[in-house]
Amino acid sequence: MSQQLSFSDSEFTNKRRKTRKELFLGRMNELIPWQQLEAQIEPFYPKAGKGRRPYP
Repeated sequence: MSQQLSFSDSEFTNKRRKTRKELFLGRMNELIPWQQLEAQIEPFYPKAGKGRRPYP
C-alpha cells in the first residue's frame, strides 16, 4: 500500500520539521525491544473463539 512520492513530496518531507509526537515515537522505537515485549504478552492476549462473542 506504499504510494510513490513525487519530487515535490520527497523534497517537502526532507525540509519538514518533525512533530513532538514523531520524535517521541521514534525514540520509543529505538529504546523498547518490541519483539521481546510482544513475546511476553502473547500468551495472555485473548484468542478468537474463547469467551463471549462480541456484539455486532
